[in-house]
Amino acid sequence: MAINLRGRSFLTLMDFTPDEINYLLTLSADLKAKKRAGIRGNSLAGKNIALLFEKSSTRTRCAFTVACNDEGAFPEFLGKNDIHLGAKEDVKDTARVLGRMFDGIEFRGFKQETVETLAKYSGVPVWNGLTDVDHPTQVLADFLTLRENFGTLRGLTLVYLGDGRNNMSNALMIGCAKMGVNYVVSSPKELEPDRDLLERCRAIAKHSEIKIINDPREAVKGADALYTDVWVSMGEEALKEQRYELLRGWQVNSEIMNATGKPSTIFLHCLPAVKGSEVTEEVFESEASKVFDEAENRMHTIKAVMVATLGN
Repeated sequence: MAINLRGRSFLTLMDFTPDEINYLLTLSADLKAKKRAGIRGNSLAGKNIALLFEKSSTRTRCAFTVACNDEGAFPEFLGKNDIHLGAKEDVKDTARVLGRMFDGIEFRGFKQETVETLAKYSGVPVWNGLTDVDHPTQVLADFLTLRENFGTLRGLTLVYLGDGRNNMSNALMIGCAKMGVNYVVSSPKELEPDRDLLERCRAIAKHSEIKIINDPREAVKGADALYTDVWVSMGEEALKEQRYELLRGWQVNSEIMNATGKPSTIFLHCLPAVKGSEVTEEVFESEASKVFDEAENRMHTIKAVMVATLGN
């Protein structure tokens, strides 16, 4: 079956079929191999890309910028002090202006509603670089990393430890449900996933299970990958002391890694990491840690999304 994503926005993996996600991962692997071989592309030649950032970034900004350069596009960075998004000018007006000047728009910020409005009114593909409730480009990078390590996705078990209602856990749950990966959330009861999203994911999980297991040692048994994220998300800094006290028992350390019962278990983290909090230095620097492969894969998967939705 031919896959054609041209003109589509990439706002959440909920909008994509398993075949379409597999296509993006296969294209990512191909583009990665070409970059490693020194083969540059021109799929985005002549395209102008707006990069809108309400939230600061290392991997997302660099990945989009390098991906644009590799495929011949021109990226224009627009930080929160460069535009009037949602303040002096409402989002739909900004969308209509940018859509007349740019061929594609990336947004990284707070509200999912903002990226959806940009997609609705701009008339060009819009890509979600992160919102408070979703992070789909990160999940593509995570899945490419899993495929590189295990050769497949379906049937794997991924365990997320920490804040089970943050954007990273949400995005992973959606992706795992789509791709047949067993997904286990281990968090305090106070930080369990949103129930509506949980039930939606369970309904679409045809080849895997979505579970909540509060006890971290029980949760990780048989896991192929352990995943964590910072305990305090951007915008929640005032909750730091409370959150650290609540999540102390969900740290990924050697004891938790050994509790999987599998020497092949890998460790993943979307970065940046606060070593000594959600993960120990020992695990972060171990052979099981694939976090820098994962970080590099942000670039290859983001490039694939842009090429598939906008490329010539």
